[in-house]
Amino acid sequence: MSAEDSAGAGGAGHLQGSARDIDSFLEMLEAERGASLNTQESYRRDLKKVAIFLGGKRISLRQAAAEDLRAFLGRQKDAGMAARTVARRLSTIRQFYLFLYTEGWRSDNPASDLDSPRQGRSLPKILSEKEVDALLEAARRKEGFEGARLVALLELLYATGMRVSELVALPQAAAARDPQVLTVRGKGDKERIVPLSEAARGALKDYLAARADILPKGKSSPWLFFSRSSSGHLTRHRVAQLLKALAVDANIEPTKVSPHVLRHAFASHLLAHGADLRSVQQMLGHADISTTQIYTHVLDERLRRLVDDHHPLAKGLLDPS
Repeated sequence: MSAEDSAGAGGAGHLQGSARDIDSFLEMLEAERGASLNTQESYRRDLKKVAIFLGGKRISLRQAAAEDLRAFLGRQKDAGMAARTVARRLSTIRQFYLFLYTEGWRSDNPASDLDSPRQGRSLPKILSEKEVDALLEAARRKEGFEGARLVALLELLYATGMRVSELVALPQAAAARDPQVLTVRGKGDKERIVPLSEAARGALKDYLAARADILPKGKSSPWLFFSRSSSGHLTRHRVAQLLKALAVDANIEPTKVSPHVLRHAFASHLLAHGADLRSVQQMLGHADISTTQIYTHVLDERLRRLVDDHHPLAKGLLDPS
């Protein structure tokens, strides 16, 4: 019997209690930390997995002991979960139990001594400048509203390094009067200013003209990239789908292309052309510069491969005499 079946057979009450505590935790995250809906859902998914595992043992999240939480993390590792995923779930567990302890709902914190899994430092995937150019060329070959929107999405992602969630949530007013910069609302509801390139401004202007033509007469939308979705604007998932379809047209492996990969490309290409790390940090909206420093490692790795592949010493092509 699976953990889910076991929990359903005898742990329904424990799951209900766990669900109430999860809701209280998420309410705190929203009220005190300004956590976005996406962040809250990520925490909910992780905690629900823990609750289902504990429900199989007929205990709730609030009743768990340190050994129960270690057993959950061990099960994750045994199931082949990536160290990064296990580490994220551990972080969620630590924050949740600190919340229970702070609220006085537990007299101890069973997560305080849990060990983090070892993680290799993975470098972000990026596209080359040539591949980004190929994507743009493929987008410009498309006509009408769909083509103008695709070029604008691509140019804005690559010119600003915005997260796709920030892009799709841009209000229509953000693009008024041919803006030189965009005000972006990022994680924790923090605002930052990002400059627009001439190419991005041109793409935005063309899109706005096509947008005005496609909107029904007398209708308007507060969103820059409106759609018929429940939110009223393009979803992150839809943007990812559009980019993967575009990758096929550009003869690029679709698995290489995503909105976040374009964010990585923005940062790496800026640094490669001499931008300073602090400016890139501000444009990406990273709270800590150590997060931005990963892109210097990307460049170091590219330079190492360049030497390995092309330097004569690396291939023994120089005369040792």
